[in-house]
Amino acid sequence: MELVVNAQISRKRLNRRRFLFFSAIFVLTSFATWFMADLLWRDGINRLEVAILALFVVLFGHVAAGFCSALVGFYVVNRGGDSCRISTTLPREDEEPPLASTAVVIPIFNEDVSRVFEGVRVIFRSVQEAGRLEHFDFFVLSDSNQPNQWIQEEVAWAELCRQVDGFGNIFYRKRRQAINKKAGNVADFLRRWGKRYRYMVVLDADSIMTGSALVKLVAMMERNPQTGIIQTAPRLIYGETLYARLQSFANRLYSPLFLAGINYWQQHEGNYWGHNAIIRVQPFMDHCALPALPGSEPFGGRILSHDFVEAALMRKAGWAVWLAHDIEGSYEESPPTLIDAAKRDRRWCQGNLQHTWLLTARGFRPANRFHLFMGVMAYLSSPLWMLFLILGLIEALDEAALDRIGIFRMPDTTSVFGYHVQMPEALTLFVFTLLLLFLPKVVSVIVVSGKPGEAAKYGGRARLACSALLEAAGSALLAPINMMFNTRFVVFTLLGQGITWVAQKRHADADGTDWREAILTHGVHTVFAVVLGVSSFILLPSYFWWLTPVLAGLVLSIPLSIFFSKVSVGRAARDLGLFLTPEETEPPPELRQLSQNLQQCYRHLPPFEPLRADYGFMQAVLDPYINSMHVALLRQRRPGGEAREWFLRLRERLLREGPAEFSTKEKMALLLDADSMIWLHRELWSYPPDALAEWWRLAMRQYNVLTATPTTALYR
Repeated sequence: MELVVNAQISRKRLNRRRFLFFSAIFVLTSFATWFMADLLWRDGINRLEVAILALFVVLFGHVAAGFCSALVGFYVVNRGGDSCRISTTLPREDEEPPLASTAVVIPIFNEDVSRVFEGVRVIFRSVQEAGRLEHFDFFVLSDSNQPNQWIQEEVAWAELCRQVDGFGNIFYRKRRQAINKKAGNVADFLRRWGKRYRYMVVLDADSIMTGSALVKLVAMMERNPQTGIIQTAPRLIYGETLYARLQSFANRLYSPLFLAGINYWQQHEGNYWGHNAIIRVQPFMDHCALPALPGSEPFGGRILSHDFVEAALMRKAGWAVWLAHDIEGSYEESPPTLIDAAKRDRRWCQGNLQHTWLLTARGFRPANRFHLFMGVMAYLSSPLWMLFLILGLIEALDEAALDRIGIFRMPDTTSVFGYHVQMPEALTLFVFTLLLLFLPKVVSVIVVSGKPGEAAKYGGRARLACSALLEAAGSALLAPINMMFNTRFVVFTLLGQGITWVAQKRHADADGTDWREAILTHGVHTVFAVVLGVSSFILLPSYFWWLTPVLAGLVLSIPLSIFFSKVSVGRAARDLGLFLTPEETEPPPELRQLSQNLQQCYRHLPPFEPLRADYGFMQAVLDPYINSMHVALLRQRRPGGEAREWFLRLRERLLREGPAEFSTKEKMALLLDADSMIWLHRELWSYPPDALAEWWRLAMRQYNVLTATPTTALYR
């Protein structure tokens, strides 16, 4: 299929851009490699030094790729934007763009019910205010496996539809079997309802998109009929802890340069990040079914990081994949603590390492292979850095031993990374590396400060500069901790240890990470750093001083993790005007409304304490409205024979003993069976009180007291 899009760039011009981009990476890496090789080869070279040099080339190339992206991004931003970007195909502001049927799908798994459905409410209202609601339907696709969670979701959906008149536009579906996690959830939706829609917008449970952004995405799809995916660049919002605020600030300040640079060379061969993106449904259904990888977990089996692969499959079929980095109104939240971020990275690590199978897959475009490779390197670089440090220590000890017996001596030298080198050359390489790491951040601050009124959104030029300095210091302390995390994840994956999929924590506890969790999580980091630091200080003091930037973060990892997890510290930083973002100082109406709604939701009192553990299950059995709604949402199936007898025994036992004596699996089985739910509701209200468990008698008394209270108020 011939690729034709309105934002098309000529193949010759695109090749020229890519040649310049990758040549810049090659030149920078070659320059640094020449210096490093010169330092290593002064007294000949051995196999250990060859290994060190090879690691240096790979790792420095990874750093150079990020720097070149920012450098190109600065060039693009400084000249007013790239003329070849997907957003240039948008119609004029005074022109109403033609739209098409679009499904907004939100896969969830044991998420905060209030956050999910208040998010849907805000997006729904925003599209409604934009006057284009007739083109959009909303689907909450649940894989939740907890009884209370399931019933809360159903009640919240029904109440939301009632309040916004959303029946027929807002839908809720609970899968019976949560196969293949999020990718399987979306695939199940497409099998059942995909033919009804031309496009779908995939959101995460913590995503928010404005009506204007949704309309623009659909309009761009309509104007570019050979485009399969358009990915937005979501901004991080609602950072309460210091860690989350650092991530939000860095994302908002630095990402525009990097994203503009990435879009400059990738153009219509972009990537998909799994959410906050619009997808053309029919080609996605035709070409993006995920293959099973050979072998079993962790490297084989079902693909976990599905998004990169789906983008590659879409491009393989000839459809364009764009990054709309300049479309405003796309938001998501970040993990509140360092440990929560590490738990998420553990899943991403295994998924990205699976992509090594696909680097040589037949038919993939070179740009997609590069995306897959960079995804692998995002985690593989950590153990490579660790190996580089260990080999450097071995080499340093070897040279020190030769020095002591008088075999190797050089005048006017010092030890850098464990090697005896002349000071000017060592400093050149050291400064050059720091330049590539920190210059993009400095340039980002300069760019924002130079725009009229833009710095004020970050608290003013002085606070912006101060925040950037503190963010750089915080990132430097956290970098070695993340290196240790990722090294451990890669090693566990290589050893065949898979993962258990759990709900992601999206909101911080008031007290943050406790000491016990911090010690259990970071204890090995501290011990490793102390042993390495003491050993290097005794055996080779000069090497120790070069290691201090790495050792400092690891030695302090326990108190740092606790400090960065504190909501009180994050609020103090906000009160001082630090780490502010435009979404915080000048929030759009959608974010303001969401914050107000959630504050109201979280003010409601929790359910009666003795009933809290099974409150949702109680409501599904006890309340006639919730019971009938739940049954109506079930897919009617009638198990026969032995299964019927098992359900009958389970029902009678439930009334006699109460749900506290039941396992989660047994309660989920009853909730999935329509006949059982109808029977339980009827029999519960007709049983003599003496025949019921004390738990049910208490529940019925409490229910009679609360009948005047709106049902959803008890959940939110």
